[in-house]
Amino acid sequence: MDSRDEQRGGTAATAGRPLDRRAELSEFLRSRRARLKPEDVGLAAFGRHRRVPGLRREELAQLAGVSVAYYTRLEQGNGRNVSAEVLDSIARALRLTDAEHAHLNHLAKPKAHKKKPAVRQQQVRRALRLLLDTMDGVPAYIVGRYTDILVWNRMAAAVFGDWGELPPGERNWARLVFLRPEYRDLFVDWEQKAIDIVCALRMDAGCYPDDARLSALVGELSVKSEEFRRLWATHDVKEKSHGVKHLHHPLVGDLALNFESFRMTDGSDQSLVTYHAEPDSPSADSLRLLASWGTDATRAATR
Repeated sequence: MDSRDEQRGGTAATAGRPLDRRAELSEFLRSRRARLKPEDVGLAAFGRHRRVPGLRREELAQLAGVSVAYYTRLEQGNGRNVSAEVLDSIARALRLTDAEHAHLNHLAKPKAHKKKPAVRQQQVRRALRLLLDTMDGVPAYIVGRYTDILVWNRMAAAVFGDWGELPPGERNWARLVFLRPEYRDLFVDWEQKAIDIVCALRMDAGCYPDDARLSALVGELSVKSEEFRRLWATHDVKEKSHGVKHLHHPLVGDLALNFESFRMTDGSDQSLVTYHAEPDSPSADSLRLLASWGTDATRAATR
């Protein structure tokens, strides 16, 4: 991979090195500043030809109430000694969402994390495993860090494919969405699903920039997927806790499923994700059909 690939996706992680937190902070602030125009924030746009897209540093500093030199140091990746109040002011000036604001705080003032074993397996509590098994007719799974799919129930396998047939390292949404063609066919709006995955990985990167496994995953996807490189370079972050997913299942055809994501509060970085159809809808009928097939649903469709 040449230097242009590294510039597009920040893929210095291809060798498994930790992500550069200073570079992440710098690129995130520049990307957020570039998306704003003076008129968006009530400033006069002097001159028809601006050398930079979006706001100038001077304009952003003015809006945030800090000196240009101070903001420049921060945008160059030097978040040391920056106060929470200043970060709040910059977040307001940049019109950051709550998720973006949290990401900025993680990048500028990272919390100290105890070093964990490099290959520590993510564990799911037994009670949660039992809960999934009782959710008959409701596709559900638990996703952890790196977008790893940790456990799932019978209905999730019927809808999304039997992940039990994959090696543990391949049970990962990012790898499935970007590297497996069948998932491009499954999600009607594949681009939006891909964006959601990248945003989740960006949030992880902000919280754990020194995580070698995350860096290796980003590097692998950057090498293997041009679409991943493009989306990773946007530095977008967001959390999506509910919505509707439109699928095209190989056995029952189109499905419109409401999803809800519930983040665990025990510090495990895990979320329970469930799907359900509107009552008496064609999608509800299709889910009942898939329930009768169980994990054989995807196999039956490929015969």
